[in-house]
Amino acid sequence: MLNDDSIKLLRECDAGIIMGINSLKDVRDDIKDFELADIIDNSIDTHKLLKEKVEKLLDENNDDGKMPSAVAETMSWMKTNIKLIADNTDATVADLITDGCSMGVKSISRYINQYTKAEPVAVSIAKNLRDIEEELEIELREYL
Repeated sequence: MLNDDSIKLLRECDAGIIMGINSLKDVRDDIKDFELADIIDNSIDTHKLLKEKVEKLLDENNDDGKMPSAVAETMSWMKTNIKLIADNTDATVADLITDGCSMGVKSISRYINQYTKAEPVAVSIAKNLRDIEEELEIELREYL
C-alpha cells in the first residue's frame, strides 16, 4: 500500500491529467495545421497512457482518484471558447494550450513539493506529468 502523501500526489496527477486531456480535446477540432493537430493528438495519447498508470496505482490502493474542480473546468472551457470565437487561429490554440501547460507545471511542482513523503513511484509519475507539460509547451512555441 502506498502512503498518504503518495495517494494525495497521485490524485492531483489524476485531476491534472483529466484537465489536460479535456483542454486538448476542446481545441482539437479548431486546429487547421496538420502538424499541430498531430502534436495535440500525440499529447492526448501520452496523457491517456499516463492516466492508465495513475489509475492502476490508485485502484491497487482502493482509491477512486480525483476529478478536476467543476469551477476550474468551466472557467477553462469559457476562456477557450471566448478566445476562439474572437480569434479562431492555430496561434490562439497554441496560446491557450501553452497557458494550460504552464499552469499544469506550476501546480504539479507545487504538489511535488507539498507531498514530501510521497514514495518514489508517485513522485516519478508526477515528474513525468510535469515533463510532458513542459515539452508540449516548448513544442507549441513555433505556433504562437
